[in-house]
Amino acid sequence: MTTPTSDHPQPAAPYGTPDAPRIAVRGEAHLEVDPEIARIGITVTARGKDRRAALDDLTRRNTTALDLIKTYGEAVERLETGAFSITPELKEKGRGERIHAYHGRVHITAELTDFTALGELTTRLADLDLTRVDGPWWALRPDSPAHREARQQAVREAVQRAREYAEALGTSLAALVELADIGAENTPDYPQVAGSRMRSMAYATEDAAAAPLDLEPQRQHVYAQVNARFTMAPPQL
Repeated sequence: MTTPTSDHPQPAAPYGTPDAPRIAVRGEAHLEVDPEIARIGITVTARGKDRRAALDDLTRRNTTALDLIKTYGEAVERLETGAFSITPELKEKGRGERIHAYHGRVHITAELTDFTALGELTTRLADLDLTRVDGPWWALRPDSPAHREARQQAVREAVQRAREYAEALGTSLAALVELADIGAENTPDYPQVAGSRMRSMAYATEDAAAAPLDLEPQRQHVYAQVNARFTMAPPQL
């Protein structure tokens, strides 16, 4: 067997050496913070005896819903139209493919940052004809400072844990060898936080405006985990 030379260096010992023992720890953080945004889904529907009537009604109701949402200005951070469909309904009895009616549907998503406006808007939308409201789903923005704070807290916790292990052996940390997110080579999905959900299907039957809903924002849970490896000065055992 040949002796390793400078051209063939020895691989690093995975568990350290007596002269440079390693400590491997995990740092974890869990923050509970207020949400930054709330999303609601609005589904506008229409029904008519013929395709054109259903389409005209759907267009009118969709415009009414969009105009109402836009009156809230900067409180609405994002407004998007999703799926749209016009579907024929066939008669259950009789020969041939006879159409009984047409059903139209369009889905809208609104994202708000003003939660006071959210309660009022949700109620007013649910008061529209053949309009369904789903949500709200509370969330943080992807670049929320809460994510950074959780990661930094997890690192500090890893360092503190490693330092306590070293102190228990009567020594101290020497150097950081590795710091990595949990599953860095095969990153799992971030934990999903279940948001509170409010669902309604409303048909406007009264002239009086409905009272705004009092919505309590759901606190968001932010998690961070890191693996850290340190070397320490050799302890006197």
